[in-house]
Amino acid sequence: MKLNPILLEIMGAKVAAVAEEMYFALQRASRSGYVKEAADFATAILDTKGEIFAYPPSATFNFLIDCNYASTIRAVPDVEPGDVIVTNDPYLSEAMSTHLPDVHLIRPYFHKGRVVAYGWCFAHLSDVGGAVPSSMSPAFTEIFQEGLRIPPMKIVERGVFNPNFVKIFTANCRTPEVNMGDLRAMVGSMEIGAQRVADVIDQHGVDAFLTCQGDLQDYTAAKAREVLRRLPDGAYDFWDYMDDDMISRVPVRVRVKMTVKDGHVHLDLTDSDPHTKTAYNVPTNGQRNYWISFRLTSFLTTYDQTMYKNAGLYRTITVDNPKGTVFHAEFPDAVCIRASAPWRLSDAVAGTILKAAPDLMCAVTGGTMMPFALAEYTADGGRIVNVIQPLRVGMGAFRGRDGVDGRDNSMNNMRNHPLEMVEHDSGVVIRDYDLRADSGGPGQWRGGVGQQLTLEILRDGGIIVARGMERMRFPPWGVDGGQPGVVLKVVLNQGRPDQREVGKIHELHVNAGDTLTVLMPGGGGFGDAFLRDPEAVLKDVILGFVSRAGAKRDYGVVIKGNAVDAAATKTLRQGRKRGNVGADFGFGHERLAWEAVFDDATMADINRGLGDLPKSVRHDRRRRLFEDAVPGLSKGNKTLAKLLADPDAVRVRLRRAMNDAFAE
Repeated sequence: MKLNPILLEIMGAKVAAVAEEMYFALQRASRSGYVKEAADFATAILDTKGEIFAYPPSATFNFLIDCNYASTIRAVPDVEPGDVIVTNDPYLSEAMSTHLPDVHLIRPYFHKGRVVAYGWCFAHLSDVGGAVPSSMSPAFTEIFQEGLRIPPMKIVERGVFNPNFVKIFTANCRTPEVNMGDLRAMVGSMEIGAQRVADVIDQHGVDAFLTCQGDLQDYTAAKAREVLRRLPDGAYDFWDYMDDDMISRVPVRVRVKMTVKDGHVHLDLTDSDPHTKTAYNVPTNGQRNYWISFRLTSFLTTYDQTMYKNAGLYRTITVDNPKGTVFHAEFPDAVCIRASAPWRLSDAVAGTILKAAPDLMCAVTGGTMMPFALAEYTADGGRIVNVIQPLRVGMGAFRGRDGVDGRDNSMNNMRNHPLEMVEHDSGVVIRDYDLRADSGGPGQWRGGVGQQLTLEILRDGGIIVARGMERMRFPPWGVDGGQPGVVLKVVLNQGRPDQREVGKIHELHVNAGDTLTVLMPGGGGFGDAFLRDPEAVLKDVILGFVSRAGAKRDYGVVIKGNAVDAAATKTLRQGRKRGNVGADFGFGHERLAWEAVFDDATMADINRGLGDLPKSVRHDRRRRLFEDAVPGLSKGNKTLAKLLADPDAVRVRLRRAMNDAFAE
């Protein structure tokens, strides 16, 4: 039986409204800044098979729809009315949760003794134990360092909190009161969902409610396939790089081959680099997962904004995600910084779409997120862990349109914290919070600029922890002659004698008077910057997006006072070299230097050789291979362009290093 179109529209609006009410109820009742301010949480209603059919229109994250909920449901089969299942374990949930701070709840919704749907929610909790405050560090090497693992189990039994769970959980985290406040808010949102589902069934009957679950997904699937049909049939490949794995300076390559046929899209990740020894591995259980599909999620929801958001979005998307790569974590791999490799995958998928249909995709965003937290002791000896700000990059430019400034809706779309609340909740004062001039990639259409922030620490003994620190070496690339944005830069005590740049953070110990300055990247530019309208450049200068020096250097535009010097601009533009005009992609010097030696074919050979080695030695052998080929890679701050200034000599050393690595 199919619902008629009118009733389907009514049911679709009603169930989305139920998920929306759950969403705002959770946020209003929560305790942590992660939830109430940053909105790092979500809610939904699952069908009887464990797939989302109703998702809140206001949710910060859309891509979480593509997730494996069914395995956790199967893991706790003996459920009764009022029960709520909890888990945060990436392995035991088979990648429903993808790192331990993300705690998920599922509640079965009953009608006359049978399950007719499930409520679901997740929230990123401020701390779940582990080696550092906030439970996340890129330096972790196994999941046991990351905090308390909760297998799928009941947190609530027939409406009553499991007291043993509460005792174990609160004893194993640094912020028990805040965490329990968030968990109670989550349980409350599940109760509201149960009441509203019962209301919908009372109004329309259980048969209509059950039928709409599949019909809504079918409707979305048909519309999603029409969007994907905009991509020409064919095979397209692209790759991008994480800066390194933190314990070495060897880049990590993310490679995808996208095959399109009549609205069906297949993503093959086979040639991506091996798993890392540190916490960048992505737990997917070898399946399609929201960390793999999220660039396609934004593509679909951009080009058809009338679709209901549900699991039907992904019906014609398949993946090859074999063991051995960074996208297929295997127990007990560390996984807490699991968003970094997917962000490079998102950029790589964008690259394949640009190859297929350049008018349908923008240049890449600034390509990183840096939610950073400050852990402090309170006056009574307790611990608090507060997010200071989930800082944002700029978005990439589109053909015919500049990138969005200080905002990124691809993934880093958490909301910023009001500065008054930051200063109230934490021992800091914000000295500067602005947009970073000249950070957007120059182009005929300018990349969006990133944010910048400087804070001062007010108390001794603090620890700053951060995640997502990428694009510190390889800038966000431009398109069709457009230039890359600038890289991420973090400076401790800027402008003082003890000033120093900060790399990826495990724990950064700070005291009263210290300052931290974070300068976020901008998005890539699109088109030749020397073709940008000089008046548009002038407006950018007036608004603070581009400096006067940047206008002259990057756009060939001379500004005197508050006006364009037309004659000087014409002379400068006619006589100046324009960089990579005519190139498909503006990758920047570091990537070009790296790929002068480590090209696609060479990397495929290296990864095949590494794949034949036992996992226990793979990472160390890989690191030694690259460091033997590129002396100095492991030490100092020399750029890749300097380290690879003699590519022929590097190739000779590389062949010798490969023979040594794979002959043992």
